Amino acid sequence: MKKINLKNILKKTFKTKKKLKNKTSKKKVQKKLIKKNQKKKIKVKKVKTKKENKQKKSEEVSNTKKDNLKVVKSSDQKPEIKKIKIQETEKKEYKINDYVVYPKHGVGKVKEIKKVNIGGIDVETYILNFEKDKASGMVPVNKQSHLRPLASINQLNKCISILKSKPKIKRSMWSRRAQEYEAKISSGKIYDLAEVVRDLNKGDDLMVDQSYSERQLFEKAYERILSEFQIILNLSLEDTQKKLDKALKRNLQSQNLQIVQKAQETTTEELAEPIE
Repeated sequence: MKKINLKNILKKTFKTKKKLKNKTSKKKVQKKLIKKNQKKKIKVKKVKTKKENKQKKSEEVSNTKKDNLKVVKSSDQKPEIKKIKIQETEKKEYKINDYVVYPKHGVGKVKEIKKVNIGGIDVETYILNFEKDKASGMVPVNKQSHLRPLASINQLNKCISILKSKPKIKRSMWSRRAQEYEAKISSGKIYDLAEVVRDLNKGDDLMVDQSYSERQLFEKAYERILSEFQIILNLSLEDTQKKLDKALKRNLQSQNLQIVQKAQETTTEELAEPIE
């Protein structure tokens, strides 16, 4: 019988266990490496996809820009313009020999209605005659809303009551007030004109300081109202002026007398002074 050596047996068993352990550890390491490689590959793929997406987007943007440039180039070409031979018109509110108020020029008379060719388009227009300014103007029939008819007698009575009322002068700067007065005059509304005349009227007080621009605005508004009153009331210029001056408490004859008296007084004072 052979002797059984325990040491050898134990050594062999431990060696086998170590070998198994080493084999298992190697397998684990290999698995870990494989997983890492797979993860790296996935990351690389993701990065590549991101880059590809960016490149695609940049290509799309560049393509759209090119398309836009092409559109701009095509828009540079002159489009075909279809000429309208006749312009749309409205119903005529005014007839020949009717008096009409045009805000910028005052009272005018419809001299004739005729078609005028403007830029290859036939436009039906009112030909207005302004006797005072000795001028004429054209207003298209489709823009007759800019014109207004003469005021009625009731409106004239209201204007006279406005002229008789107390002036409403604001305490603002004259430049601002002058702009407001100018806007009222250019509106062409008879009540606004009456307010301007009332506020800038100085009556018989010739000594009151009045600037050149004030006098100019007053005369402009006064003449507009005077011409309209004259046509509506069918009176002479002197009679209509007397009516307006009465409402404004202006006496031109007394004013002229005051001017003559002041001139005489100044001359007498100069003569009374001793000569050196």
